[in-house]
Amino acid sequence: MIVRTLCIAALAATGLAATTTAATAAEPPRWGFAVVRSGAVVDPMRQAGSWPDGLKAEATAGGPGQVLVRFPQIGMAAGGVAHVTAISQSADWCQVQDWWQSGADEIVAVQCHRYGVGPIASWFSVTFGYSAQYLPAPQAFGYVHWNGSAVAARFNSSAPAAVNTAEPLTNPGLWRVTLPGLGSAGHAGNIQVTAVDPAVPARCKLGGWNATAAAQSIVVRCYDATGTPLNTGWSLTYHRERAITWTPTSYRFAYTFDNAPDTPGVYLPTPYPVSHNSQSGGVQLSRSAVARRQVIFGGLNGYRDNVQVTAFGYGPEFCNLFAPWESYSTYVSIRYVTCYNGAVQVDHPAMITYLAR
Repeated sequence: MIVRTLCIAALAATGLAATTTAATAAEPPRWGFAVVRSGAVVDPMRQAGSWPDGLKAEATAGGPGQVLVRFPQIGMAAGGVAHVTAISQSADWCQVQDWWQSGADEIVAVQCHRYGVGPIASWFSVTFGYSAQYLPAPQAFGYVHWNGSAVAARFNSSAPAAVNTAEPLTNPGLWRVTLPGLGSAGHAGNIQVTAVDPAVPARCKLGGWNATAAAQSIVVRCYDATGTPLNTGWSLTYHRERAITWTPTSYRFAYTFDNAPDTPGVYLPTPYPVSHNSQSGGVQLSRSAVARRQVIFGGLNGYRDNVQVTAFGYGPEFCNLFAPWESYSTYVSIRYVTCYNGAVQVDHPAMITYLAR
C-alpha cells in the first residue's frame, strides 16, 4: 500500500477537487522539471522551470519510496499534467500520486516501486506542465489527465473548439484518447504516459496509436504491480515539433520512437517524423545488448535538462532509464533505455523525449 497521508492532508488543506479544466490562450504557461536522487535530493544541474531566477525545486521524503517535489512559484489550483520516469539499474518504475497547489508553489507527489519488492527509494526524472497557447501546424501539443473516472484536465493547441476526449474501453485498464485538430499524415511526434494513483501501485504505457489528418487516436494501457490490467488515473502528453513542457523557444529538445528495439547496431526509427531534433543535430539509436538501447541526440550539449520514457505495446512491460544521461560538447547520450517484463530485461518499444535549457 502506498503511503499517502501527506497527499491526502495537502489536498484536504487546499480544498481541491478533481474538476474538468481546459487552458485558455490568455493564461501564461507554467512548467518545471527536475531529477531527484535517492534521499530526496534534487540535482541542481537537472532542474528548471518558469519560476523567477534564483529559485529552485526542492524535494521531501514521505513514506517508503515516496517523494514530494516542490516546484516554486508555479502553483495551479487545478489543471496541468505530470510525468515521471525511474532512473535505476533494477526493475523499478515510478508513478505520480497527485499534484496540488501549496501557497504559490506546485507539489508533485511521486511514488516509486521495484517489481516483486514493493516501495523503493529510486532516482527519478519528473515534469509538471500547464499549457495555454495555440500553435500553427505542423507544431502540435495536447494533454489529458484522467483522474480515474473522468477527464480532470486537458489542453489542445490547435484551437479553442478542439476538445480532447478519453473513453474507457470494455476491458479493464484500457482507454482511447482522441486529440482532434492535432492530426498528421502518418505517425509523427512523441507521446508520454504516466500512471496517476494516490493509493494503488500502478504503471501505464502507450498501448496503440493511429494518426489521421483529423486527429491523433491513442490507446492507454495500465497495470498493477503484478502486471494485471488496472483501472486507474493517468496523464498523457502528445507533442510534435515542441518540447514535452511549454518551455521558451530558446530551449532545445529532441524525441524519438524506438519502434524496432531488437535491431542490431545503429538505426534510425521510421517513419522519419517520429524523431525530431530542434537543433538539426540528428538522432541515433543503437543496441549493445538485450534491453540496452543507447540514444544519442546531436547538437544538444545542454544543462538543466530532462528525459522521459514511456513503453509502447500490448502487454505489461515497462521501461526506465538505466542511468542519468550524459552531456558532451556536441551531443547528449542516454545510456540506456531499459525495459522489463516483470523483473526480466527485454527488448521492447519505447518513446523517449529530451529537453534542455
